[in-house]
Amino acid sequence: MMQIAAQEGLIAMLSHLVFIVITWYILQSINFDALFRKQKVFEARLLIIFITIAIGSTVSRFFLDLLQWSQQLIYLF
Repeated sequence: MMQIAAQEGLIAMLSHLVFIVITWYILQSINFDALFRKQKVFEARLLIIFITIAIGSTVSRFFLDLLQWSQQLIYLF
């Protein structure tokens, strides 16, 4: 039982990290320069990091939920 919980935790952490990295690469292709002031570079980068974490974690949570729901389908019949 404890081993299953540990495996699920590891899968969740890896999933979040993978989707955060994918989101980071995607957001790098967007030009945010027009949205921020020139003297606020640190704040702009910090906001992009927070947006990356928020989007990556949300997408990861969706796929983890989808995986969990698909495993629960065996109880349908």
